[in-house]
Amino acid sequence: MKRQRFWASLGLHLFLTPLALLWLAPLWFMLVFSTHPEQEIFRVPTPLLPGKAFWNNLQNLQADTNFFRVLWNSLVVSGLYTLGGLFLSALAGYALAVYRFRGQALFFSLIVATLTIPYFVVVIPQYILVARELRLTNTYWGVILPFLANALGVFYMRQVFLSLPSSLLDAARVDGASEARIFFRIALPVVAPSLAALALILFLNAWNDYLWPLLILSEKEMYTAPVALGTLIGLTRVSWGGIMVGSVLMTVPFVVLFLFLQRYFVAGITAGAVKE
Repeated sequence: MKRQRFWASLGLHLFLTPLALLWLAPLWFMLVFSTHPEQEIFRVPTPLLPGKAFWNNLQNLQADTNFFRVLWNSLVVSGLYTLGGLFLSALAGYALAVYRFRGQALFFSLIVATLTIPYFVVVIPQYILVARELRLTNTYWGVILPFLANALGVFYMRQVFLSLPSSLLDAARVDGASEARIFFRIALPVVAPSLAALALILFLNAWNDYLWPLLILSEKEMYTAPVALGTLIGLTRVSWGGIMVGSVLMTVPFVVLFLFLQRYFVAGITAGAVKE
């Protein structure tokens, strides 16, 4: 039996390793191209090893886009969006999972139904509301506020809170704990892995967002990193070296975040799969 498991495991690894390398290939080429002059990127044969032009490409990127400033903008927007989205999703998900009220099923169905609406249907009225009525152009809140109420996050957290044993919450109520105390001191700590998983999803969503920041931000000092990188693609010149360096720098924060939270991410993805 052990020998069979060994050969099965070996065969699985031999099959999956080339697929993993194939998935990592674009990331490796992005890293390599960021270290070569632009004329070297398209030479034949394609360079496979890092060069020595990373700092030169970084200086050109900074001169063209003030990239460290826009990278800070992306960090602020993504961080605030993640914290706000987590809080609202957890509140709404907890209410829909724990409490019973009239119209609950209809209310939840409407929230889920919004996931089927293409974003391009709402982007124009959303722009009119934020830019003309609320006058939030070229502000962090103009980028963040329209997406704080995240239907996917509410749905996910509802499913997670449904897995909480009702006896745990009832015991806290019997002990005299308030509903707010139960939520913050009991429910949230129990579902912490799921919150970490949702935090990664929300952060990545805001970090990579391009269309909405492009519409709502017109001042270069307020650009987010994806918008700033988009300005490097012109009609007569494309700064490939700068794009590669910027892409590498944009990848680093998310990789670091994932490495710190990966065990919570894996646990959070499977949370709520089985309801106790």
